[in-house]
Amino acid sequence: MPIVALNGVGLSYATHGAGPTVLLLMGTGSPGRVWELHQVPALVAAGFRAVTLDSRGIPPSSECPEGFTIDDLVADAAALVRHLDAGPVAVVGTSLGARVAQELALAHPELVARAVCLAAHGRADPLQRAMSRGERALHDAGIVLPPDYHAATSAVLNLSPRTLADPRRAQDWLDVLAFSGSAVGPGVRAQLALGDHPDRLAAYAAISVPLLAVAFADDRVIPPERTREVADAVPGGRYVEVADCGHFGYLERPEAVNAVILDFLRG
Repeated sequence: MPIVALNGVGLSYATHGAGPTVLLLMGTGSPGRVWELHQVPALVAAGFRAVTLDSRGIPPSSECPEGFTIDDLVADAAALVRHLDAGPVAVVGTSLGARVAQELALAHPELVARAVCLAAHGRADPLQRAMSRGERALHDAGIVLPPDYHAATSAVLNLSPRTLADPRRAQDWLDVLAFSGSAVGPGVRAQLALGDHPDRLAAYAAISVPLLAVAFADDRVIPPERTREVADAVPGGRYVEVADCGHFGYLERPEAVNAVILDFLRG
């Protein structure tokens, strides 16, 4: 994976396939390679060039432990598009990546052809703010949760009850989540600080590019009503809800999510 110096930091990215470019932006604490499990193969098979990015805070990109803003992440995405001489591109983001995609479409419409925002949201509710504060407090206190407890709480927060009702699927997820652990590095801690953010819904009335807001029906982290607000705020914004999946919907029901993404990108 090449690392390019942009905006005074190193940004790690990878390209897959050939064709119209789709920039993929992950959520808090996750590397770009997560997209390679399901979305990258589907995009490449459909004739797109998929570009994944390790956002600022995620090694081997610069961790920037001193902190950064959502505007910094937007500027990084814009700089990468210009570096690749690829604009305008389609942008797909999830969770924090959806916020970056929304703000990129607002600030740099010349670089964005279409935006797909999974678990889109334009404001944080009290529960989200409390969760964000709690995650930061755990890190700052040096607390690492026992792997099984971390896995169980992460599963309840991020997966659908339908997934957890299947003992084999539930155990597979618990094994993966326990292995990942609750410890985070300084760059992820800096990303966590972005969780307590202001209401941006009124600003999204100025977004002029086609935008699809995709909700996961059983999402406890970003409930569907938060995602629908984004679609309603953006002129011509579209809303789709994918059933039987939680915050990790792109991993829980990848075929359904990929179909929604591709249908909009081909639109």
